[in-house]
Amino acid sequence: MAILHLSALYGFYLSITVVQFKTIIFMNFIAMFSSMGIQCGAHRLWCHRTYKAKLPLQVILMVLQTMALQNDIFEWSRDHRLHHKYSDTDADPHNSSRGFFFSHVGWLLCKKHPDVRDKGKTLDMTDLANDPLVKFQRAFYIPLVALIWGAIPTYIPYYLWGESVWNAWFVCVMLRYTGVLNLTWCVNSAAHMYGMKPYDGSIVPVEADMRHYLVGEGFHNYHHTFPWDYSASELGFIDAFNPATAFIDSFASIGWAYDLKKASDDMVKKRQTRCGDVHYKHKSRFMENLTGSFVLALPMWALFLIRLNVCLLLLVAVVCYLVANQPNGFSRKQKVI
Repeated sequence: MAILHLSALYGFYLSITVVQFKTIIFMNFIAMFSSMGIQCGAHRLWCHRTYKAKLPLQVILMVLQTMALQNDIFEWSRDHRLHHKYSDTDADPHNSSRGFFFSHVGWLLCKKHPDVRDKGKTLDMTDLANDPLVKFQRAFYIPLVALIWGAIPTYIPYYLWGESVWNAWFVCVMLRYTGVLNLTWCVNSAAHMYGMKPYDGSIVPVEADMRHYLVGEGFHNYHHTFPWDYSASELGFIDAFNPATAFIDSFASIGWAYDLKKASDDMVKKRQTRCGDVHYKHKSRFMENLTGSFVLALPMWALFLIRLNVCLLLLVAVVCYLVANQPNGFSRKQKVI
């Protein structure tokens, strides 16, 4: 883990000194799509079965999920189902009650709690064990990772615009991978600690303050209340920044995604009234999407500014911190009812 993060730091250094800007744009692009492999694929399709997908979409999601390198679909889904069934207990693989560091990355640095192993054996995973595509990925995971996670992101910049293999490896693989990993881990840590609970005040997960950085997975109090909802949020992608929902909706429009499950407005309102800590109104669509666009392009504009003057690193850090602490964006504060 130390080598991984040091490699990412070196990739960051290369990205602000010698790497072509085309490579940074490419890194931003594949980082976003590898995130879709986790969120739309492993999470919402295979783990929670919130919608169905035709084979071409399944293949796309399998490829993108492999590019993310966060274990194969079967193992990822098993751990996540366990997380939902025994959330924030010793049987939760990344139990947030053991602290921020443990739920973020520490759970990967130590042996699993005995409850995780014991309860994990009781889960019904027959649907994935019998899925041909999931079985294929699991059987050939190592060579698929070598090709999709490592070789392709390294050699596309090399062959298409002459970036060196060295630079492409450390920026498009190591820096990109480490960034996506840490944002994914924030769903396990920050989204269980910092935010509000408008849907169910009795559970630990929250609507994360830093939800814009989680590209669709920050509505965590809602997701743990309605885990079968394909959008993982009350609102659609137009009303709330949710690229993962937009991704699924785009394929639903051509029939590749179908049978999308969604909690009704009446069901959500009743649950809020009965169990929620607070009720609030979201900000305007304009500010929501402006903030989301700002976050989506973060690697490009941030690295561009730092390349102009390294002293602007402090400004970039301050702006990123402000966005992480403004779940309602830069418009008026959330109106609590």
